[in-house]
Amino acid sequence: MPTLRTEYITMLGAFARLFSKRVWEHAKILLLGAILCPAERTVTAALRVMGLSWEKHFQNYHRVLNRAVWSSLEASHILFGLLINAFVIRGPVILGLDDTIERRRGAQIKAKGIYRDPVRSSHNHFVKASGLRWLSLMLLAPIPWAQRVWALPFLTVLAPSERYYKGKARKHKKLTEWARQMVLQARRWLPKRFLVVVADSSFAVIDLLWRLRQLQNPICMITRLRLDAALYEPVKPTPGAMGRPRKKGQRLPTLETIAEDKHTRWKRLTVQQWYGEKKRMIEITSKTAVWYHSGQPALPIRWVIVRDPKQIFKTQALLCTDPSQSAEQIVHWFVRRWQVEVTFHEVRTHLGVETQRQWADLSILRITPALLSLFSMVTLLANAHARKQKLPVQQTAWYPKKLPTFSDALSLVKETLFRQHYFPTSFFHTNIRKPLRPRSVYHVPRSIHAVSRLSFG
Repeated sequence: MPTLRTEYITMLGAFARLFSKRVWEHAKILLLGAILCPAERTVTAALRVMGLSWEKHFQNYHRVLNRAVWSSLEASHILFGLLINAFVIRGPVILGLDDTIERRRGAQIKAKGIYRDPVRSSHNHFVKASGLRWLSLMLLAPIPWAQRVWALPFLTVLAPSERYYKGKARKHKKLTEWARQMVLQARRWLPKRFLVVVADSSFAVIDLLWRLRQLQNPICMITRLRLDAALYEPVKPTPGAMGRPRKKGQRLPTLETIAEDKHTRWKRLTVQQWYGEKKRMIEITSKTAVWYHSGQPALPIRWVIVRDPKQIFKTQALLCTDPSQSAEQIVHWFVRRWQVEVTFHEVRTHLGVETQRQWADLSILRITPALLSLFSMVTLLANAHARKQKLPVQQTAWYPKKLPTFSDALSLVKETLFRQHYFPTSFFHTNIRKPLRPRSVYHVPRSIHAVSRLSFG
């Protein structure tokens, strides 16, 4: 093991209590090796980059993933606490929720299924992808030294398809049920903070949103909303009425009708970091309503219609389960969701997601969430450097940039680990000694001086 910096030891040491003493030494090797690997994130690649190519008991490192007893959920809890203390000490906690497909092949991967590829598919073209579906919950926090919001994964679960549960005693769990359990777990970890969860239209389900609203400390959730959703007025109190209380009032016009109405009042809003752009001017309009569907509870919401004055993107609608929030705040929170897609791209490009080759069920459940969480760990380690000095920014002729990105943070962490692994120096100045100059210069024959001039110029 290399001699690590004090900040590195503190952050990595927070996870030591999850492992036994022997397993923790192997886990540290895998963690540092996963950061230093240039390509594939396999156990053997991690051992090679750490200088353990001739380790006879290499199977002990595989057993950290497929046999050792440690809790991934508790590791997520520790990582979540480190992220909160580093980036969101006060104020609302914004979380991003989304799923991604890990393209994996192999007869021994039991949980793989066939899903719609969100990257290569479009509204008119449907592309299927075979692999594992992961649902990830990320902290959407502003990074001071990057001057933008990053999506930092801390909790990732495997959400198999319905075909995986055929012939098994366990019932199939929908993606929205996985989402509800993950968000409730985040609420248990932060019982007193105000949580805001932003997600796409896949999680715009009345039952899910209503349950999160009924908590003692409700969770505010923001998702996309269909333009043809059935919206109603709130129920007006009618004293002395007989029978069951009404759930909804009169039917309201659809959002599509409101967007096309010439009498609708629009408000212009400038949004920072609008899907890759620095600034973007949009127009919004908003009101409160009750979203209701037969057989479902009535859900009070605030809807926001967003349209583009330049007519580049289509008109879309958002919903917020907290009607007291302003339309401007809802849009600013929802725009952060785009960073989730950026993180999925970064972990595939720089951290080797989809290159691992573990086939055991327990290893599959652990390695991909660990690689996603590695994005957050690298950010934390780079943040420790940023407190003392300005992070270096790698420049190229074809990509000039002023602020550091994740590739710069990863390069800095790699450089620090390599320097401490191969070029260690003493931490104590008393151990550093400079060589003394000789007091007398010995006589050198002139012929030797002539040879030295000819040899070395």
